[in-house]
Amino acid sequence: MRTGRTGAGVRGHGEGTPATGGQGPLGAAELGREPGERASLVQFSTAFCQPCRATRRILAEVAEMVDGVEHIEIDAERNLELVRALGIEKTPTVLVLDAAGRVVRRAAGLPRKADVIAALGAAV
Repeated sequence: MRTGRTGAGVRGHGEGTPATGGQGPLGAAELGREPGERASLVQFSTAFCQPCRATRRILAEVAEMVDGVEHIEIDAERNLELVRALGIEKTPTVLVLDAAGRVVRRAAGLPRKADVIAALGAAV
């Protein structure tokens, strides 16, 4: 998943530092609801973030297209402890979680729909 505006790209986390900042897999307790059976698209947003609105639409569309995938949006301002634990620095930030709740892809900025679909391939 690449970002459309910032070029920050995707940081894969198969080696080196875990994407969760040393934290284990993410589940319902951290996400505020049950994750998807196959994968989850976790979006960190803030109230006045314009790209967050477009990201919400893209992720919801992709989640509807793929069985067992959930879109979970988290208010970054109300969940500062989780934001800090995961090293979220800007909104929107999207984490792609596999069925076990491990972060397999991460991107900041407005994603392209095709990139989200491709990133899901690493999770399912």
